[in-house]
Amino acid sequence: MDEGPGAVSPPTLAVWKFSSCDGCQLTLLHCEDELLQVAGRVRIAEFLEATSASVEGPYDVSLVEGSVTTPHEADRIREIRAQSRVLVAIGACATAGGIQALRNFADVAEFTRLVYATPDYISTLATSTPISAHVKVDLELRGCPIDRDQLLEAISALLAHRRPRLRAHSVCIECKRRGTPCLLVGGGVPCLGPVTAAGCGALCPSYGRGCFGCFGPQETPNPEPLIEAVGWGSDEAVRALRTFNAAAPAFRHASEAAAARGRIGGRR
Repeated sequence: MDEGPGAVSPPTLAVWKFSSCDGCQLTLLHCEDELLQVAGRVRIAEFLEATSASVEGPYDVSLVEGSVTTPHEADRIREIRAQSRVLVAIGACATAGGIQALRNFADVAEFTRLVYATPDYISTLATSTPISAHVKVDLELRGCPIDRDQLLEAISALLAHRRPRLRAHSVCIECKRRGTPCLLVGGGVPCLGPVTAAGCGALCPSYGRGCFGCFGPQETPNPEPLIEAVGWGSDEAVRALRTFNAAAPAFRHASEAAAARGRIGGRR
């Protein structure tokens, strides 16, 4: 239907993929009924996971999934930033480099040579970095994948021109609210809940599995005392901290410190 004279165009929403598994985009698609309501209030200008339609910018809101791992992506994110009024990084890859940031602790040229028959054809960066390492990010949504309620809250808030209400506390608070007994204190189960940002609803602890930090470090994390309290050796601490948010500064510094202790004779 053509817009009549004087009609106000709806805000434009674009969803972009960088190096990632598409899980955060699928979270948006799985919103189902809520997504239909969102679609009724915005014009989806770019979202290749859902439609082949593509509209040129500028865009009111851009959601960016994935980390920057190639020279092309580094150029592309700057182009998207220039076309976006608000840019939101969604998921662990976009906010902390993702699981692929494990390359940051290794020799990329060496394992590229071992994996690929013709490594000269591979164009990649030595590191996997979050979107914020390349451009200004207005909002970050954590998680692997992101939480659908946080995503809907963020989109609704941006459309209403208000600040999104996102949790700043740790996973431990969510366990308390659910009535989930502390696995770390009560059962001796290794758990990153005290240093991990809330947002998942304490899903893993509710099933008796210690938190493994998929929402990244909380605002004021202090992983080193937790490592000591749990009794992790160097290798155990490194494995615990180097998962979906391995390159998040707090987790990276703690894992590097643990690795250094192991190399100089500490418990491995």
